[in-house]
Amino acid sequence: MKRLVIGVSGGSGIPYALDILRSLHGLDVETHLVVTSGAKRVMTAEGGVRLDELTTLASVIHEDRDLGASIASGSFRTDGMLIVPCSAGTLAKVAHGMADNLVSRAAHVTLKERRRLVLVLREDPVPRPMLVNMLAAHDAGATVMSASPGFYHAPRSVDELLHFVTVRVLDQFGLEAGGFRRWGEGG
Repeated sequence: MKRLVIGVSGGSGIPYALDILRSLHGLDVETHLVVTSGAKRVMTAEGGVRLDELTTLASVIHEDRDLGASIASGSFRTDGMLIVPCSAGTLAKVAHGMADNLVSRAAHVTLKERRRLVLVLREDPVPRPMLVNMLAAHDAGATVMSASPGFYHAPRSVDELLHFVTVRVLDQFGLEAGGFRRWGEGG
């Protein structure tokens, strides 16, 4: 069974996290979920996704203040981590090795153990400091992705746009989300 850490930070785009958790729930993947206080504020401000919708899909839920959690240690084996959405502040912490909450600590551990770390950014436009942080995170070993869906699969709903990003993110971990027509595959 694969084991993934899912961090949800305070960026806009929490519906992406919900779609990823739904897809992982249907696969043989143990998920360790951490939702930052910033993400909880964004959920309230944007509406649309409730905390319990995320937590009921996770195998294990960790509090972001718990720096003694299993996922804060490199000896706790995982197949990697993804942060979706990844806020500009969380990106900066990851890029510069700041580990002051469980999301940033788990990301630090993921990088130090040379495991896959995927950061899914949603913010636009991207200012220079964020570009620098994206490059620093990449150079540290993270995969930096934007939550930018394609249109070649002729999406008919917002859910299909969200799922496009889910499929691309889970591809990074060798997981098949299903329900998606890839480029060059039948019509």
